[in-house]
Amino acid sequence: MENPSSPFQDRYSRQQLFTPIGPDGQARLATKRAAIVGLGALGTVLSTQLVRAGIGFIRLIDRDIIEPSNLQRQTLYDERDALEKLPKALASATKLRAVNSEVTIEAKIADLTSRNSQELLGDVDLIVDGSDNFQVRYLINDFAVQKGIPWSYGGAVSSYGTTAFFEPNQTSCLVCLFGDEGEGGHDTCDTIGVIAPIVSIIASLQVTEALKYLTGNDQALSRQLTTIDVWKNTYRAIALGAPKEECRCCAHRQFPSLQRRTEALTVSFCGRKTIQVKADKRPSWDLQALAQKLLPFGNVLVNEHLLRLDLGEEQITVFQDGRALFHGVDDHVRARTLYARYLGM
Repeated sequence: MENPSSPFQDRYSRQQLFTPIGPDGQARLATKRAAIVGLGALGTVLSTQLVRAGIGFIRLIDRDIIEPSNLQRQTLYDERDALEKLPKALASATKLRAVNSEVTIEAKIADLTSRNSQELLGDVDLIVDGSDNFQVRYLINDFAVQKGIPWSYGGAVSSYGTTAFFEPNQTSCLVCLFGDEGEGGHDTCDTIGVIAPIVSIIASLQVTEALKYLTGNDQALSRQLTTIDVWKNTYRAIALGAPKEECRCCAHRQFPSLQRRTEALTVSFCGRKTIQVKADKRPSWDLQALAQKLLPFGNVLVNEHLLRLDLGEEQITVFQDGRALFHGVDDHVRARTLYARYLGM
């Protein structure tokens, strides 16, 4: 809680007037720790609301830099950030410390992997998903179930989004709902676009569930998988239910995402500014269909063996077996980011 002599002593007054939170809930929030994975569209809204709500400690985790195309929906950033290509985690932390100086904010410019998951996620009360790909989400899910830490899932693309609040041993998990880790080829905001309203709605639902949990209002948790399309005016909610008896994660305690040591199977080619990224499972994509999806982003050449996308200074060569070569790239994190952006890892 803030010092009574602070000029901002009334900062949380309206939130405390909300009976389910009240002064006791506010004091409880000040003792809690959360990690936000991804500071893109969802992550900027998530972090803004959680910092303003007075969570005591927030760790911001992101591997990417700010680009002009982010500004339409990633609400913490401005034109100067994009011109300077600042790391998202660092820029977010700077902006948010100016919002609430009494929240401890830690910026981690990092790619979440099995190797660093304990360091980045192991000491928090809640994990909040602002990521842009399912490989990261399955890693979060495995870690959360193994350690017994609740996590909030969120995703938004085009005009629709989905969210759920997972409680280990209480609700089903991501694997219960969607099966084992997917094959890639998922739509992303870089391939089919996204409008800002759905981002704000999904992130706000995530924050609402986080506040319920962190203030001890467990009885108010939705325990549903919620899907909203703001353009088609549709809303659907499905009860999560209990963990499934056949789930490899919940029931059998198998956590393959935490056992990987190749981390996205990235390999640098000696003597060449090229990095290979290979999917953990062979994708089922059709190269011709993928070519049509990628046409708006650069020159595309495709044959029965491979697809090549020319982005200017960087080029991507995609093979049927899920391998992708990133030419003009000498950073593994950048290669993983491009794979997620254009191929939907």
